[in-house]
Amino acid sequence: MTALSDQGREFSSLLVEVFRVNGLLLAAGDGLAEPAGLTSARWQVLGVVDHGPRTIAEVARVMGLTRQAVRQTAAGLVRDGMAEFRDNVLDRRARLLALTPRGRSALREVKLRQAEWANDLAARLPLAELRAVTGTLRDLGDLVEGR
Repeated sequence: MTALSDQGREFSSLLVEVFRVNGLLLAAGDGLAEPAGLTSARWQVLGVVDHGPRTIAEVARVMGLTRQAVRQTAAGLVRDGMAEFRDNVLDRRARLLALTPRGRSALREVKLRQAEWANDLAARLPLAELRAVTGTLRDLGDLVEGR
């Protein structure tokens, strides 16, 4: 069995902290999204299709999730009138998920609440530190993806 190096130990500690913070962020996201009738997962999907209609596969790629998970979330959004499926002229089998006016309104409501929340939390940390952490996490993601 290979022993962890000092860097390997620190990297493992970072992963545990990222998992912990991810759970906290998802819970906070649910709290921000709930008044608009959304969950964190639904908010994320709406956020992706806010930039234009996308296939389930495209949404899954952007979010780093499985198509099945996105398909289930999308089905709930469609059922609740927040999104709709449209025909895809490029591929009849892969319909496009798009926002409805109700979904756009819910997303706008959550974005406003999230902006206030983010501004409040971010004001407690130096901007340079936030930028450094963001860069480090981006680099880590690139390494894990094999770039």
